[in-house]
Amino acid sequence: MEMLETVETSTRKYGSKVACCPFGLTADESFREIPDRVKSDFGHVDLLLHCAGTITLGRMESAPLEAFDKQYRTNVRAPFSLTQALLPMLKTRRGQVVFINSSAGIKAMPHVGQYAATKHALKAVADSLRAEVNAEGVRVLSVYPGRTATPMQASVHEREGKAYIPERLMQPEDVAGVVINALCLPRTA
Repeated sequence: MEMLETVETSTRKYGSKVACCPFGLTADESFREIPDRVKSDFGHVDLLLHCAGTITLGRMESAPLEAFDKQYRTNVRAPFSLTQALLPMLKTRRGQVVFINSSAGIKAMPHVGQYAATKHALKAVADSLRAEVNAEGVRVLSVYPGRTATPMQASVHEREGKAYIPERLMQPEDVAGVVINALCLPRTA
């Protein structure tokens, strides 16, 4: 919640209308409430940015199935459900949907089989959505950053027994810059 409030505060200084809406990504009832909340607070949706994710490392032979289920619900099912819930409003505004994926969604490495599987699935969701709604004026973008200096990556480094040196990694601002640049391109791009 603290991170949401930080984003909310920093966004207000640009004169934007902001509402902090904490919803559980793994609770189905949350997705039923979101369209009504968005409609009452803003009236429409121009942009949907999916950037939440979770990772559990482990070998295939010993990775807990519960961890796989959590990653699936957070990394695949939540973006699918949220997009489905907001798609009518996105279509009305010819909006844009951005999926922050992972390089693991293109190439799986050892000990990330569960995570990579969810990121491959997220790629399929985005690709299918793009094919379905592009003709209706909704643009769907996918971004595949590598290791980025985030708390999740610090945790991954710790579990891998590696030193976490954030300045050697891609920075969140770099990813944000790529997204902003892509969103500003003409719709023909």
